[in-house]
Amino acid sequence: MSNNPLPQAYRYAIYLNPAAPFRRVGEQWLGRSAETGEAIARTVPDDARRMAHIARWTEAPAHYGLHATLKAPFRLADGQTPAGLDAAMRAFARYRQPFAVPLALHNLRGFLAWCLGGDASANARMHALADAAVREFDSFRAPPTPAELARRKPGQLSEPARRMLDAWGYPYAFETFIFHITLTGLLDEAEQDSAIAMLQAASGPLLQQAMTVRDVSLFVQSAPDAPFLAARHYGFDGSTTDAAGAALLEAAA
Repeated sequence: MSNNPLPQAYRYAIYLNPAAPFRRVGEQWLGRSAETGEAIARTVPDDARRMAHIARWTEAPAHYGLHATLKAPFRLADGQTPAGLDAAMRAFARYRQPFAVPLALHNLRGFLAWCLGGDASANARMHALADAAVREFDSFRAPPTPAELARRKPGQLSEPARRMLDAWGYPYAFETFIFHITLTGLLDEAEQDSAIAMLQAASGPLLQQAMTVRDVSLFVQSAPDAPFLAARHYGFDGSTTDAAGAALLEAAA
């Protein structure tokens, strides 16, 4: 074992990192790439006021990077290691079959997101993928602290969502799961109308095609409040591709 092990991430998350061209358009809207950790120039009209609005609307989702949650951020449980999580991700992804899903822009609990379209078969496959990720990786999840639970505002959750929070550490799993690629934080009604118009202009033509799902991704957060980075993408064909946070998967046990 090395005398100078690399630092271990504070939290890990199992995400679906949108495939191109959805990733490119989404990252340009958020103004940040989780793949590299770098800022990205937005491709909206160069109007300072509109730019300021978009920067504020996207501050929260940009922190996490463009993604859809399969298993929400978690700290590693006692006895678990980054190497073990990496090995489990490889096994989870290998031999799964790619599929495609239609997407549409929706208002979801006050924020805007790309959600699944009306293809029942594609929706069922996505739901099955998320269900498997929640269940199969739960042994890696440390129990949430009281402060972490409080941030979920359990008193404001529906009864099914509260059950999911108690059982799985996240309110939106299994029966409460809704696939979404978050594009804004919470917006008031006027802001929603403005953001929808901008997003329709930016991504309307893109949503005429389905998004291919051919891999799953492990994201890492280096420290509390640090932005999330993509660490490694795990292809359904057994391939892997490293991203900016990969070094945090090499921490010694």
